[in-house]
Amino acid sequence: MVSFETFLTPTNTVQKKSSGIMGYDVPEGVDIRGRYDPEFSKILTRDALTFVADLQREFRNHIKYAMECRREAKMRYNNGSLPGFDPATKYIREGEWVCAPVPHAVADRRVEITGPVERKMVINALNSGAKVFMADFEDALSPSWENLMRGHVNLRDAVNGTITFHDQARNKVYKLNDEIAKLFVRPRGWHLPEAHIFIDGEPATGCLVDFGLYFFHNYANFRKTQGQGLGPFFYLPKMEHSREARIWNNVFERAERWAGIEKGSIRATVLIETLPAVFQMNEILYELRDHSVGLNCGRWDYIFSYVKTFQAHPDRLLPDRVQVGMAQHFMRSYSDLLIHTCHKRGVHAMGGMAAQIPIRDDRAANEVALELVRKDKLREVKAGHDGTWAAHPGLIPACMEVFTNNMANAPNQIHSMKRPDASVLTEEDLLQRPRGVRTMEGLRLNTRVGIQYLAAWMTGAGSVPLYNLMEDAATAEISRVQNWQWLKYGVELDGDGLGVKVNLELFGRVVEEEMARIEREVGKEKFKKGMYKEACKLFTRQCTAPVLDDFLTLDAYNNIVMYHPIGSSRL
Repeated sequence: MVSFETFLTPTNTVQKKSSGIMGYDVPEGVDIRGRYDPEFSKILTRDALTFVADLQREFRNHIKYAMECRREAKMRYNNGSLPGFDPATKYIREGEWVCAPVPHAVADRRVEITGPVERKMVINALNSGAKVFMADFEDALSPSWENLMRGHVNLRDAVNGTITFHDQARNKVYKLNDEIAKLFVRPRGWHLPEAHIFIDGEPATGCLVDFGLYFFHNYANFRKTQGQGLGPFFYLPKMEHSREARIWNNVFERAERWAGIEKGSIRATVLIETLPAVFQMNEILYELRDHSVGLNCGRWDYIFSYVKTFQAHPDRLLPDRVQVGMAQHFMRSYSDLLIHTCHKRGVHAMGGMAAQIPIRDDRAANEVALELVRKDKLREVKAGHDGTWAAHPGLIPACMEVFTNNMANAPNQIHSMKRPDASVLTEEDLLQRPRGVRTMEGLRLNTRVGIQYLAAWMTGAGSVPLYNLMEDAATAEISRVQNWQWLKYGVELDGDGLGVKVNLELFGRVVEEEMARIEREVGKEKFKKGMYKEACKLFTRQCTAPVLDDFLTLDAYNNIVMYHPIGSSRL
């Protein structure tokens, strides 16, 4: 795992404005090491950076402690322990408390669209007909300096209602409709640094940069235009324990006091996308009870987390990733318990991502894909979910139709679908070994997707259409950790009937053959100009590493950090 110390590279960023060279005007203790841009400087103002630095200084030790607790938990799992419900917080799970009432502004969340904070995407997503757009600084974004800063410019303009985009290739101007989706913002997880901003000599915490800059610039206008007096609204990723939710709650209260707005103005949905967190759902909601609007089934990351949590358990190997769907008992149990927990506490239970994208050149194949989406969404709404996710605007009508037809004109199912039957789900239900087979095609698909996603990520794209699915960091992580697990334990590819075992020699041959296939599919020119060889080297190294890295993107981040010698100035 890459630590903060990896980025403690000394660099001379301090410049005086009297030198004639413009730089960011920063408060004491803050250095900006990213490229100077006049538009970025409107986001990175002295006051905004002071707000971010204050958050960093107040909470950095709490964050470091939480990350140390994650490492200790991983050691326990690697030594044979299993995650489970905490006896010490039984009183919270069995208590009769509820969260603050869901704000009217976001009572109806039947379909939410997600995507990176790219300018055209922001406009199209807000205009898509979805009830919510989750603007993503996390898994769907490659966190280069340019992407992050332009993302903040785009969100500021979106909240102000002034965002436009001129597509010169199509000679088309994009602008917001009169009616748009509600905006939620997903900052990065606690584990990710922001290596272009140093505070007191160490990289800032990425999520505090994302949250702090967005909140500082937008809270007032958002409350007027979108929040009906409340907000802003957020999605919170990658938590493993309620102590991490407690930090977020304290960050929210700190921001509310600073802004002079009432406690509980900020609202957030937590993604349950790690295996340890499924045993902490009540506790997470309890910590955020004044600020919560529910939980979401982040199912792709959840599968990744299952493999990562059980990396030292050879009896818990996954089948091909395409076989690990919601029909698996452990996945269905996770979804049902989330619905029961959320509705007991009076908040939304959001369903998972439909990752399909329209197949424009094959009507029959497109209809087959849409039918799969409809079936998945029908399962979700009948189970009691209050809404669902889509990765592409083309899926929204189908998803909306299914939820609308099965919710009796209600904005949600919080009070009508309590799911008491799910209250008896046990640790065994949530940990049941998934069933299925492992195949050579599964190994090939993992390798092909992982390399192509990484190549795109290192050139600035964090959300990538591959084989009629929208891939992001979560699906690339499944590919990586499954390859690693199969290699480590020399698993037999039992679905092919050949009895082939996965080893370094086989994997090396698969990598070589899949690289040749990628070159054929994308074309020699694109292959040559892209970062496919660099991505292959990184992906292969991570799949064959003796110790599994916690996150693919932590290692890959080194490839997109670009320091500029002139970043900060102090008067």
